[in-house]
Amino acid sequence: MPRATLPAQARLHRPSEFAAALKGRRLARGAFFVVSAASAATDAKPDGATHAGGLGEQPVCARLGLVIAKRYAPHAVTRNALKRVIREAFRTRRLTLPARDYVVRLQSRIAPVSLTELKRAARIEVDAHFERIAR
Repeated sequence: MPRATLPAQARLHRPSEFAAALKGRRLARGAFFVVSAASAATDAKPDGATHAGGLGEQPVCARLGLVIAKRYAPHAVTRNALKRVIREAFRTRRLTLPARDYVVRLQSRIAPVSLTELKRAARIEVDAHFERIAR
């Protein structure tokens, strides 16, 4: 069985990749996060190539992008903790998810709770979103 890692190929890097995934279908919405994914029609670039590199090919693996706005999580510690939790949840589920570009976006202001409680609640929500998407 392959190792559950998060290589550079499994992350979104360019603003155009984020924009395409954010324009795509909203797959899940919860108390903290919204998960969007590029639809099959937007996976292909205008010249016929995809981010997998071939002509008309489907993406090779699921890729993740994060949008954690300072407006909703004003402290850098909070933003970094949320990113770590989301990346870890994605890393463990990456091989079971359909090969698409996913963007997880923070959609509401974070209440003042302890970091441990916040990470626990975020992990539960993100795991539920990825479980639903994998089905």
